[in-house]
Amino acid sequence: MDRRLLTLALGMFAMGTDNFVVAGILPGVAGSLHTSVSLAGQMVTVYALAYAVMAPVMAALAAGWPRKSLLVSALGVFVVGNAITALASDLNTVLLSRALAGLGAAMFSPTALGVTAMLATPERRGRALATVTAGLAGATALGAPIGTFIGGFGGWRSTLWLVALLGLVAMAGVATVFRSIPEPAPVTLRRRLAPLRDARVALTLLTSLFAFGGFLMVYTYLGAVLHRVTGGDGRVLAGMLLVWGVAATVGNALAGRLVDRFDNRRIINLGLGVGIVNFLALPWTSASMAGALVALILWGLVGWGLLVPQQHRLVKLGPQVAPLLLALNNTATYGGLACSGALGGLVLMFIDARYLSLVGAALIAVALVLAEAAYRRSE
Repeated sequence: MDRRLLTLALGMFAMGTDNFVVAGILPGVAGSLHTSVSLAGQMVTVYALAYAVMAPVMAALAAGWPRKSLLVSALGVFVVGNAITALASDLNTVLLSRALAGLGAAMFSPTALGVTAMLATPERRGRALATVTAGLAGATALGAPIGTFIGGFGGWRSTLWLVALLGLVAMAGVATVFRSIPEPAPVTLRRRLAPLRDARVALTLLTSLFAFGGFLMVYTYLGAVLHRVTGGDGRVLAGMLLVWGVAATVGNALAGRLVDRFDNRRIINLGLGVGIVNFLALPWTSASMAGALVALILWGLVGWGLLVPQQHRLVKLGPQVAPLLLALNNTATYGGLACSGALGGLVLMFIDARYLSLVGAALIAVALVLAEAAYRRSE
């Protein structure tokens, strides 16, 4: 294992933790800042929007910057943003600092994935991408629960200091182990924007939008979806989420190995197909604890296992502008998360929560059609 990839994975772990941990500390934030939980919850919205919107912007603007300097600077911005949040005494400062942390994440993530694709040989590119992306998947399994646990003892500010510390360690690691990073070949603005007019790229990005919109819609309202087996007990739900997160980490690693051996079409289509069947059955499998756990494991494996083959497909389509394409994929993924929350809330006004996964399955089915269309355009 290239230790340089591990420092990039740590940076991704810090950013994934920062994204997922806030849900567990919202009551503490609201009480400390004398505001409502719903207003404090905008911390998640601001961070995710800054990440989604600024990722492609920064990938384009910083295309000519030295990669090492950009990675270190991005982690520095991320650390400062979280430190300001930890010190903030009012909600406005908290929200502004969350946007700053999101900007740092937007600068770092696509750059880190682009550097990973450059460092790896083509036959090991999937495994390398999986190593770095494992930091993000691992954050769902470990980072968020650990951060929430620490916040329960030391207060929500201690959780943000933990995230800042993770970012600082990653920054020191990047500065130390990367003596130099090969710079991408100069690319004209015309060639840099050309992939955006490529139907294959558009279809691949739409695949991510609909797939993660479907997968994450159910995650957003999982407490309601699994209420029959959790009985509303948050501790039971937390344990089930841990199972889902571990499966996600395994699925990410497995996808990296498979995409190096097989065509990414097979991996993407198989994962989406299993996801559709799993979600169609969820209203009935979630009636028992055993059935719900099996469904969560399958969901974690194929849901997070989609990230690497999608990244692999985009890098193959436009290797010279890989950071921009990977940034756009981040935007599509986070856009799916944002849209799924709104759509899921609307759907729950008309149907019982246990059937929400049927709508998620329909979105994933659209993603499967788009993925196949993207492949056929490549033939």
